[in-house]
Amino acid sequence: MKFRQDTTSTEEAEGRTVPEPRPAVALIPVVVVVAILAGGIGVLEFPAELMLICSAVVFMIFGACYGVGLDQVLTDMGEKIKRALPGILILLSIGMLIGTWMAAGTIPLMVDYGLELINPSYLYVLSFVVTAIVSTFTGTSWGAAGTIGVALIGVASTMDVSLAITAGAVVSGAYFGDKLSPLSDTTNMSALAVGANIYEHIRHMLYTAVPSSIVALVVFLIAGRSLDASSVDLGVIDGTIAEVQQLFTLNPVLLIPPAVVLVGSVLRKPPLIVLLVSSVSAVVLAVLVQGFSVGDAFTAAVSGFTTDLLPGDVSETVTELVDRGGLHSMYEPAFFVFCAFLFAAALENSNVLRVLLSGLIDRLRSTGSLVLTTLLSGFAIINSTSNALVTYFLINDLYGKAYKKRGLHPVNLSRSMEDSITITEVLMPWTVSGAFFASTLGVANFDFLPWAVFSWTGLVFSALLAFLAPVTRGFGVRKSAEPAE
Repeated sequence: MKFRQDTTSTEEAEGRTVPEPRPAVALIPVVVVVAILAGGIGVLEFPAELMLICSAVVFMIFGACYGVGLDQVLTDMGEKIKRALPGILILLSIGMLIGTWMAAGTIPLMVDYGLELINPSYLYVLSFVVTAIVSTFTGTSWGAAGTIGVALIGVASTMDVSLAITAGAVVSGAYFGDKLSPLSDTTNMSALAVGANIYEHIRHMLYTAVPSSIVALVVFLIAGRSLDASSVDLGVIDGTIAEVQQLFTLNPVLLIPPAVVLVGSVLRKPPLIVLLVSSVSAVVLAVLVQGFSVGDAFTAAVSGFTTDLLPGDVSETVTELVDRGGLHSMYEPAFFVFCAFLFAAALENSNVLRVLLSGLIDRLRSTGSLVLTTLLSGFAIINSTSNALVTYFLINDLYGKAYKKRGLHPVNLSRSMEDSITITEVLMPWTVSGAFFASTLGVANFDFLPWAVFSWTGLVFSALLAFLAPVTRGFGVRKSAEPAE
């Protein structure tokens, strides 16, 4: 679930033109920013927010040399935040959802079921499959990760198996649904950006989603089967189950909050309303079933659930399991959104990307090279703007005419967007989605990146289909019914 935005820049809206730098000059700030992001975040582990602000300053200084004023950047940033406000509210409401589901006993119930029913050898596979189902039905990767994903991480933590692999499986499953669900805003907006029918778009994505899913299932199955079952401390698992059952009253009625999310999503109700109603139902259950006071339930919603709300002593294992959620837990990701939009506004107004890519597109001679360049550009831009919807329209603006000239159907471009933008944004810690998943699952991005198989194999299969098209008679590459320009 991402943020809707208009990609019209301030200059375009006011009818002004901004002089563009030469490609060799435009490359300078890009190199500097890559060094700041890669070196500052990846190597020196400086705060990502500060590195984004520093990178934004680089582009603002560069833009100022070509007549782009600070007021233009801030105005553009303000417009982005205005249009992203519903998404920011959803981000905060997911924190509230986790806190209230903990207080209601909903997530402890899921963990209890998981510990009793899941064989450690199949935890990774089930983490992918279950999260994929939830994400497909709800159309939101964030919602799937913030609910069932949190429960699965709790199961993995208790079983003392790899949190990195479990998180990678959750991420893969979450983005399976975000990519293929007709309820997903990113799926709808990527199709809209190129003017494709949403269902044609989804069917065309199956050419890369199916093999990516198969690879993911095989990887998670092998990783799970390689576990030494004797290394899993069954005593700790049994003890955790007994402690959770003692601390919480567990029964199927606690599944009402997730049922509200599923039903509301299927009925295509506004996500924010659905999440709030689910949280309210969880507060009611926390009071009626778990015996918490209304004040305690509200505290869990705002500050997060903690073991201080539970009677008696609580083990360290259960404490790590249930201490999470609340509006406050999402303050850092929400602030990150503001930093990301400052960076995106500075980048877009500098016109650097348009200058660098326009010359490259003219030199592309084959379908394979065109698709590969689209994929790499999408990956680079989403990691620069941290906003999928802005990136969709920017990519279509850059490559749409090139696809038409080669007689390619728009679904080829929209699929390339999904494979390089939607499902890869989560991999980098300086993106909004990356920050959300890392904070929600409690696993660093670079730790789960190798195991987020679905999120990077889609890009590989998308490129392969394009390059192999002359041999496979165009398998997976759809031609347009309209004549090429």
